[in-house]
Amino acid sequence: MSQLKLEILESRENKLIGRKELIVRVDHWPQGTPPRKELRERIAQILKVDPEAVYVRKVKTEYGKCESLARIHVYESAQRALQIEPARVVKKNKGAVGEGEKSG
Repeated sequence: MSQLKLEILESRENKLIGRKELIVRVDHWPQGTPPRKELRERIAQILKVDPEAVYVRKVKTEYGKCESLARIHVYESAQRALQIEPARVVKKNKGAVGEGEKSG
């Protein structure tokens, strides 16, 4: 894994859906935006949860910066995540969409 520094800026518990909704600042100097898979693994490691229950909804990096903001959902279980998350988000997080490629 590369040298990522993660800072959870905001954490909200959504008990109705059974998930935590996080806003995370990712410092990834001197590299580009990290892959979703790596972010999932790191968040799972920090929160001590199954990586299959973690879904990266959005990663935004401003041009020329090595800092990103990520919106991440952490579910109580992987099964609950698959019930809630849209298919396009699941595909992106599972690596079905190639690097630098956007899904329809």
